[in-house]
Amino acid sequence: MTCIVGFLDEKNSEVYIGADSLGGCGHSVTTRKDPKVFINEDYIMGFTSSFRMGQLLQFASLPKMKHEDMSNTYKFMVTKFIPCVRELFKNSGYSKISNNEESGGNFLVGLNGCLFSVEEDFQVSVPHEVYEACGCGYDLARGSLYTSQNSSIVSEKPKSKVKLALESASNASGFVGAPFLILSKKKP
Repeated sequence: MTCIVGFLDEKNSEVYIGADSLGGCGHSVTTRKDPKVFINEDYIMGFTSSFRMGQLLQFASLPKMKHEDMSNTYKFMVTKFIPCVRELFKNSGYSKISNNEESGGNFLVGLNGCLFSVEEDFQVSVPHEVYEACGCGYDLARGSLYTSQNSSIVSEKPKSKVKLALESASNASGFVGAPFLILSKKKP
């Protein structure tokens, strides 16, 4: 029950992440004040899966990039960020273990002017496009982002594209709804 949208403005090395405000279980939904998108020091993140997972990510002490890490943000995410998140989830009673496989949740991360998707099995995905989405409205949002990215009719402003993608998902899914929160973070 959600839609998280990420967009990378390559020209300005700025990552935008937007989210809806619905939470729910089954066919019941509620509008929540606690955000699904936030900035935690150097990171901008938006989550689906569980509000508990999002709360842990929002308030955790996450690893800081050192000067030598700046040249390969993807490697930093895989070798430093993910082990920290796995430990955080385990120590907080959030990790799920089934058939000897550990799982967490799905969320988007912006760091050092890069956009990533972290999947439930803790793999770090680097989108080929300058956008990504997750949650039940992801396919609707990705369709909107594809169109807005390849159309001269739609505003050039990244925030407008993220908002349009969230509105598109909300329009066609009963599990995505306003208000929308959109934040951005520039590369340091």
